[in-house]
Amino acid sequence: MDVTPNVVELFGGYALAIVVGYTLAAWLFARTQRVAGADPLPRLPVFLRFDHRRVVVVGGGNVAASKIPALLAAGGNVTVIAPSIARAIDRARVTIIEREFKPADLDGAWFVTAAATPEVNRAVRDAAEARGVFVNAVDDPSNATAYLGGTIARGGVTVAFSTSGQAPALAGLLREAFDELVPPDIGSWVERASLLSRQQRADDVPMPQRRPQLLEALNRLYDRRGAERS
Repeated sequence: MDVTPNVVELFGGYALAIVVGYTLAAWLFARTQRVAGADPLPRLPVFLRFDHRRVVVVGGGNVAASKIPALLAAGGNVTVIAPSIARAIDRARVTIIEREFKPADLDGAWFVTAAATPEVNRAVRDAAEARGVFVNAVDDPSNATAYLGGTIARGGVTVAFSTSGQAPALAGLLREAFDELVPPDIGSWVERASLLSRQQRADDVPMPQRRPQLLEALNRLYDRRGAERS
């Protein structure tokens, strides 16, 4: 079956330019990293849901404050540990411990964000390694085992861009560029895809046929909207 998705045509040449540009940038970045002898291990992209589990933030400055909302939004029970706490940190939403970091602070933690000095971040990583806890060390990839990227979250769809902590500004630029491409009504895509997915499972539709059926369903969705506007 020949399917030409209208939803792809919506993106036009600008999307193609962005994709080509990103591909070239990724190739150049990978080539530079190989020359520099960087760690060749690939990263596994994962979306975490904390469900009120303990999450620790080491550092009390504005950088730490900027990371807390996302941790709270993911359901984290956030504890902030630092000798001083910036006003930007909402004390009503987190637990505050005003002192220097101690390794035992990570007991029972599921995730830790280190936003302190390199020396403190290194101590955090050592304590986390001993406890099997992942560490996001802000702007300090050598002390990180988890890397956060620029994200787009809209209508139940989340898109993330990461450079493994090596070039966070590039991840931010990619996020801004692709944010212009994600349709504002992407939520309707999710609803239609979810409904179709349940029907396909009930009908035992073979996997190779599912994506073409989804493209057809999205095309019909946009054809109806085009007719309503005309």
